Amino acid sequence: MKHLRLLFALAFALAAVSPALAADPVYPPGLRIGIVPIEGLAVSKTFPGFETEDHGVKVLIAELPAAAYGEVQNAVRSNAFQGSANAVRPESLQTAAGEGYYTAESAKDGTENVRRFSMIISGGSFSGYVAAQVSESAAKTFSDDAMRQMFASTVVRKEVPVDEQLGLLPFRVTELGGFKNVRTLPPGGAVLLADGDDETGVEAAPYMVIATVSSGPAQPEDRGRFAQQAARQIPGLRDGRLTMSEPLRIAGSPGYETRVEGTSGKANTPVSVVQWLRFGSGSNVLRIIASTPRDDWSKAFSRFRAVRDGIQPR
Repeated sequence: MKHLRLLFALAFALAAVSPALAADPVYPPGLRIGIVPIEGLAVSKTFPGFETEDHGVKVLIAELPAAAYGEVQNAVRSNAFQGSANAVRPESLQTAAGEGYYTAESAKDGTENVRRFSMIISGGSFSGYVAAQVSESAAKTFSDDAMRQMFASTVVRKEVPVDEQLGLLPFRVTELGGFKNVRTLPPGGAVLLADGDDETGVEAAPYMVIATVSSGPAQPEDRGRFAQQAARQIPGLRDGRLTMSEPLRIAGSPGYETRVEGTSGKANTPVSVVQWLRFGSGSNVLRIIASTPRDDWSKAFSRFRAVRDGIQPR
C-alpha cells in the first residue's frame, strides 16, 4: 500500500454543509470514474476531482494502469500487508463499479491533523483510484461513515464523450482523421487519437499524440536541434533512426517536420514516425507525434496531415 500512499501525497502536493450525498454520480471532466459527491463538494478547477470551497476537503480521482488493481488485490489475498507495522491493510468495499480496496487512516498535513481515505477499483482496461483528505475542522461534517458511503458510490463509464475530452484541450481539434479512439492524456494535457486500444496496444496501428509544451527554443536558429532532440526522445520508440528533419510552415506558423524509423510495442513492430512542431509565441510549441506500422505509412500519412492541418488555437 506504500506506493498508493505516495501517489496520494504527491497528488495533493501538486494540487497545492451537510454530509448528504447528491442524487447522481458526477464525473470530473475527461475521466471515466465518477462518484456521488457529498453536498459541499464541487468539481475542482485545479486538479481532477472535487473539493470544498475552503479547500479543507479534497477528493482526487485518477486513472491508473490496469495492473495496479491486480497488484493490490494479490497483496491483500496473500496478506502481504501484515509484514509491515506501518502498512494500512486495505479492506474490501463493494461499490457501484464492483469490488474496491479501501483504506482510512489518520495523518498529518504539515502541523494539521487530517483523515485520509483511498480506494482502488478495476475499470477493466484501467484501474480507478480515488483518494480524499479531510481536515480536522471538517471531520464532523465529512465523517468516516459519510466518506465510506461516498466511496461506495464510485462508478465507471465505458468512455468519455469525445466533445467533453476535446473541450479540455488548450487548442481546437477540428479534424479527427477517422480515428476510432480518442482519449486525453491526462485530461486536458494531451490527446491520443488511435485505431488500436489498450487491449491490442496502440502501437500496432496508426495513432497520434498532440500536446503543447512550454520549453521551446528561444532563438529560431535553435529549432532544428530542438526538433531532432525531441524526436530522439519519443516515448516507446526503440532503435530510432532519423530519416529527415527540415523546417516548414504549418497553418501559417513556423514549424519543423522530423521523421524517424524504429520499433515500438511489445511485438517490436517496425514503425514510421513523423513529429511536427509548430512554434508559437515565446517558448510555446505545439507538438504532434504520429506513428504507424511501416507498411501502412502511405495511407496513414494523409490522415496524420489532415489532423495536423485541422488544429486551431482557442
